Amino acid sequence: MGQEPASTFFSHVKPGDTEYKAGGLRDFFLYRDLGIAGATNGKVIAHLVKANAPPTDGTGWHYHVCDFQIVVMMKGWAKFMYEDKVTLVETGDVVHQRPGMVHYLFDYSPDMEYLEIVSPADFGSVSAPAATEDVPHVTPWK
Repeated sequence: MGQEPASTFFSHVKPGDTEYKAGGLRDFFLYRDLGIAGATNGKVIAHLVKANAPPTDGTGWHYHVCDFQIVVMMKGWAKFMYEDKVTLVETGDVVHQRPGMVHYLFDYSPDMEYLEIVSPADFGSVSAPAATEDVPHVTPWK
């Protein structure tokens, strides 16, 4: 095993090495790259995502074209619709979203921050029909 050519590389990213930036999948979130996409030659992406603006319309109904996705809530909370079920994801919770699962992140706290790990790194996001019209209202920020 130690003699095989490396298809991935060692990576060590410290908190000050990368910054939160706009320009990710959602304009109301900021994203901090953790260097995993480069270290795995695009096999996996890991980034921190945090709230940047109050929720209004959320992410809309969608699914991801990927092989694997987990969300680890690091701070705060977020409310998702996973198909037709409301799911509150709080600090410390871990969610595995199966590939192709229709979902909608519609509400989150001002301090929300989560770690997202997805394979492959260049996963797609596809709009989907609503699984239900019964989506609760957002919680206004104070």
